[in-house]
Amino acid sequence: MRIYVDQDICISCGSCVEICPLVFDWNDDEKAFTIVDEVPSELESDALEALQNCPTEAILEK
Repeated sequence: MRIYVDQDICISCGSCVEICPLVFDWNDDEKAFTIVDEVPSELESDALEALQNCPTEAILEK
């Protein structure tokens, strides 16, 4: 599974970083971004939860 955070839509709410810190982190602009190229299979359910809980739908599948 591959996902990314659309930087133009991210509002820095932090839900993704809180839900799945092994996939998401903060960049220098204080916006979330993915820290992995491909989500490890054991983290896919957490990454999908983060995607589904993003208030601006900034997390997208590639």
